[in-house]
Amino acid sequence: MSKTIAVIPGDGIGPEIMTATLRVLDALDCGLSYDFVDAGMVALEKHGDLLPKPTLDKIAEHRVALKGPLTTPIGGGFTSINVTLRRHFDLYANVRPATSFPGTKARYENIDIITVRENTEGAYLAEGQSVSEDGEIATSLIRVTRKGCARIVRYAFEMAVKKGRKKVTAVHKANIIKTASGMFLNVAREIAKEYPQIEFNEMIVDNTCMQLVMRPEQFDVIVTTNLFGDILSDLCAGLVGGLGLAPGDNIGEHAAIFEAVHGSAPDIAGKGIANPCALLLAAADMLDHLGMVDKGTRLRIGIREAMANDHDHVTPDLGGKGNTASFGEAIARRLAA
Repeated sequence: MSKTIAVIPGDGIGPEIMTATLRVLDALDCGLSYDFVDAGMVALEKHGDLLPKPTLDKIAEHRVALKGPLTTPIGGGFTSINVTLRRHFDLYANVRPATSFPGTKARYENIDIITVRENTEGAYLAEGQSVSEDGEIATSLIRVTRKGCARIVRYAFEMAVKKGRKKVTAVHKANIIKTASGMFLNVAREIAKEYPQIEFNEMIVDNTCMQLVMRPEQFDVIVTTNLFGDILSDLCAGLVGGLGLAPGDNIGEHAAIFEAVHGSAPDIAGKGIANPCALLLAAADMLDHLGMVDKGTRLRIGIREAMANDHDHVTPDLGGKGNTASFGEAIARRLAA
């Protein structure tokens, strides 16, 4: 097949890890063409806008984008670019896999958890934000909709069926936040009945955090609301070695954006030592999304084999002696063999 995707190299280490990732995708012979577009600080300097309209138009045209980390300037009234992209394209499902890899010095082995996070509403809508005149009281509303709860829970169950997963855990705080979190839990219970082949479990968010640390093997797919999903997915990344191995998939009905979850790391930008794995794993998820599941699987195996066997080419954060480019080349060689 032949498919064009929008490519956002990003800020900081973004262009370095994107170059390595595209080199690996080319070695897989995926038939992909790349339409490079700007966002973030690069776009602000070139176009006077963090997220120019031509970039949004290209993502809408191709319906799939691969995105490096972007920097949103602190202060100055700038809105998070990631949040803006999610809202603009209604990318309601944020899928965050956490998988164990060799050589990471992680505390656990054999972790394989997917967090499915609602991406467009809840606490991150930041509605009703106000501060009292005396500065003593700050208020922010949490709003969820039955539609929003239903589509994220259904997405989690459908994904579980498609990927052969056994269990979905709905994470909530309905014991305290009886309205917003209560609606999410009630909807989850209703939809779970439609999938009798999938074990359904429900768990309060604070207990979930403890259980993830103590017995992570009990989790398979976690589905939850925006704020809880943001926190839990980072916790899961910590179980497997950190954000350097954390891809993020933002999925909607009309577009999908695949990204490295970590930041732009300006402190190491230009040094050539950034680990490209998070973006490579996001690219593997993108291939799955495009129907090239076999190539996505091959890419994940290639990453795993390079981490285990190509010590001289792996980046220093994984205990290797290599750099971003050499890591990418080592994976590409394995995939082209």
